[in-house]
Amino acid sequence: MIYRQIFKHVFSKMDPEQAHHLVHTGITVAGKTPFVAGVIEGALAPYLTRGAGVRVFGRRVPGPFGLAGGFDKDARAVRGLNMLGFGFIEIGTITAHAQPGNEKPRMWREIEMEALRNRMGFNNQGADVAARELSALRSTPKGRSIFVGVNIGKTKVTEPQDAAADYAYSAQKLAPYADYLIVNVSSPNTPGLRDLQNVEALRPILVAVREAADKATAAAHAGRVPLLVKIAPDLANEDVIAVAKLVQELGLDGVGAVNTTINHNLGPGGLSGKPELERGIEVVSLLREHLDPEHVIIGSGGISTSRDAQRYLDAGANLVQGYTGFIYNGPLWARRINKALLGR
Repeated sequence: MIYRQIFKHVFSKMDPEQAHHLVHTGITVAGKTPFVAGVIEGALAPYLTRGAGVRVFGRRVPGPFGLAGGFDKDARAVRGLNMLGFGFIEIGTITAHAQPGNEKPRMWREIEMEALRNRMGFNNQGADVAARELSALRSTPKGRSIFVGVNIGKTKVTEPQDAAADYAYSAQKLAPYADYLIVNVSSPNTPGLRDLQNVEALRPILVAVREAADKATAAAHAGRVPLLVKIAPDLANEDVIAVAKLVQELGLDGVGAVNTTINHNLGPGGLSGKPELERGIEVVSLLREHLDPEHVIIGSGGISTSRDAQRYLDAGANLVQGYTGFIYNGPLWARRINKALLGR
């Protein structure tokens, strides 16, 4: 209730992107101040270090509910986000080359439906900068204990025929630090990107990323990094099934479902938040029906409560994640959901 009042009287009156930067900076600074981070984590999320967690990719994930890509684009706030109770953190989307993203304004709140619209356009500092941040994170015992997914996308200026090499560069730089890589071909805010969800366009990208990641981890004497693909809620069911078949054909490790939707008439950008819940669960259920049990599904879209998260798990997801709900529910949100899902 306190956070709701702060949101109503402070954050809702700020430009959404300005509010994001303010919160992101605060979380980053707190996370990089060891005493502060330890105290906050001890108060909010002791269950993440002491409990059994869940087993995914043959490893322990401290909690089944994590933060989706989009909040921490350059891997600067990972430690701070972990202290707030997220079971895992997905950074990005990261592109091979730094880019400013689309012109502003590019983020809008839809407060009455607890949703966001954005046309950010993968604004980030590029794979080299993210690799340096992750290298620093992984240099400490605490940093190595955090379960981190790395979301990679296509640089806007890269031509579609060169997309595979663009994704492969990011994979080569980032795979040694990732607990999983997820290939984002589903953002509506990079022209032509969603066309890459077509299985014939997607196949060479995934093959190139797999090869680049394997070479990088071998050179770093690290284990093989799991590889997933992120899909949109707007794919027709037959296309969702086609992606599932491609995942099996290529021996990938799973799918992330879903990204933002363009199925709305609210203005420019993809919509995230509560309106996505039902379609997200439907896509996860369809994927589970057409994937083998060992394939991991990360469900996202519209999660606001632990009940929403549990519905994704019941539909066949192994892990769940959210972002928009963080904005509307505040810093204790992840803690509440993970405690409920873990029965604590």
